[in-house]
Amino acid sequence: MAWADGPTYLSEEQVRPGQHHQQHLELYANGAPGYNAYVLQAIDKVQASAPDGGGYFTGVKAVPAESPIGYPLQLLGQPLLSPARTTSYCSGSSYTVLIEALNAIFPGRQLDAQRLELLRMQEPDGGRREDRVKAWGWWNADGYGSQFCLVQYLGLGQEVDARDARPGDFVNISWKSGLGHSVVFLGYSRGADDQLRVSFFSSQASTKGLADHTVAADTIADLKFVRLTHPERLFTFEPGAVDDRVTHDRLDF
Repeated sequence: MAWADGPTYLSEEQVRPGQHHQQHLELYANGAPGYNAYVLQAIDKVQASAPDGGGYFTGVKAVPAESPIGYPLQLLGQPLLSPARTTSYCSGSSYTVLIEALNAIFPGRQLDAQRLELLRMQEPDGGRREDRVKAWGWWNADGYGSQFCLVQYLGLGQEVDARDARPGDFVNISWKSGLGHSVVFLGYSRGADDQLRVSFFSSQASTKGLADHTVAADTIADLKFVRLTHPERLFTFEPGAVDDRVTHDRLDF
């Protein structure tokens, strides 16, 4: 794998460990910058919650409604989500990875009630937290949600150029076919045809929920990478104003 300069290219072993494996820390952490190893460790914990993927489902108006992730999620021992379903969807899986990374970085710490409320994934009555409302609402918003939340609203992260992306970075993908995807980046690869591919962890219909997935770069219109760089600000952040006019990257290498 090339780490020092330029894009991160994965070895054959790293590209094909199986969709539902729990070896992200072992396979991808060597050379991962800063707190990215905690993010990779968190992926393993999230995947362990659904070894077969757990199922993918979206349906705001369904009864019961969609669940961002399929297990009760806590931040530093305090509840963020009591899911109505055991299924997941993409932004829910990536936000859960962020939360579990913070749990691993700060074991034994506690968060004040006001900031905990800003990070919750549902309203106190169990209802859906709408898009663009508080941290999860910005992460779940259309467009570059991980940038809106991690960089602008929380101030815990920074943007990363596509060429400098490393395993454990968060990324929002806009497809050429429309819509988008919220994922955790694992690396780039090139096949025998020399066509660029992108590997990531998320929840998607094609993998029946939580899993690694690899796609051809030419299916991607644009994307935006961000990295967890200042987790200590979790305990002091004040909600930042969010400007959704964010520049994006293209895979032109």
